[in-house]
Amino acid sequence: MISRRNIRVKVMQCLYAVETGSGEFTEKEAISLLKKYLEQTENLFLFCILLINEVTRYAETDSLLKAGKHLPSEKDLNVNTKISGNEVVSRIVASSGFSQAIKDRKLERLVDQELVKKIYSELTESEPYLTYVSSPERDKKSEKEILAYIFTDLMMADDAITDAIEERFIDWDDDAEMIYQMVLNFLSKPETLDTKEIIGRDKTQYAHTLLKTAIDKKEFTLELIKPKLKNWDPDRIALLDMIMIRLGVCELLYFETIPTKVTINEYIDLAKSYSTQQSGQFVNGILDSIHKELLAEGKLKKIDFKKQA
Repeated sequence: MISRRNIRVKVMQCLYAVETGSGEFTEKEAISLLKKYLEQTENLFLFCILLINEVTRYAETDSLLKAGKHLPSEKDLNVNTKISGNEVVSRIVASSGFSQAIKDRKLERLVDQELVKKIYSELTESEPYLTYVSSPERDKKSEKEILAYIFTDLMMADDAITDAIEERFIDWDDDAEMIYQMVLNFLSKPETLDTKEIIGRDKTQYAHTLLKTAIDKKEFTLELIKPKLKNWDPDRIALLDMIMIRLGVCELLYFETIPTKVTINEYIDLAKSYSTQQSGQFVNGILDSIHKELLAEGKLKKIDFKKQA
């Protein structure tokens, strides 16, 4: 579910953290920090799924509370609890893997029931919800759509909710876009979730290899980069830009299955998103120049990976 772009961001953030920190760092310490970053992403993803589930389950709580009133009305006695049995999220949450992951990572303690109640109250007043509960039937499409609505329109669109999530996860600002896509991908294909490998072995290996290569080949990549900086003031070059260029050069040289165009375009995009307004142009110019030089010297040996990205 996590993309290579997301991995690049994590590696970039990790390198920036270790290179702006005080004192020397070892490759082992850098890898340990990267693992922590990736684990935080997994926790955030699992928490969002857990929060969606808590909202659906609140229908049962709402039903009991209203039925327990001193003088319950007919409406109080007939709360529609269809959503509490939503088959998509129920299957995942009921699985031993998900339950164990939530327990091991201690995520349940981060759930605020007042927050859950707020989301549920807004949900029950919405048109999509009324349409959903009006049908006694359950079909995969409507089950997925109502969950996606809870997540996109009620959770992610509400500043109070996202602020609350940010209080629990300090990396929320950096991960929000990624988590948004991960959750929507999950809701469209929930059967693909493996709580033991949320990020996946291949992507984890890619992350570790990219970080280790950037550290091991730092001096070599800088030797390629520095001659291209003649028209740029070194004192005004942002460290983050240099890190992205180094990562790009590492991919150009050592990651055969990633096409050069993808590498260059990805780091241009990251530069625009995470650095200054001029960074996209800067990263583009340096990487393109190095790419042409490597190509002319026959040092690029990319293979046809066709569908990989």
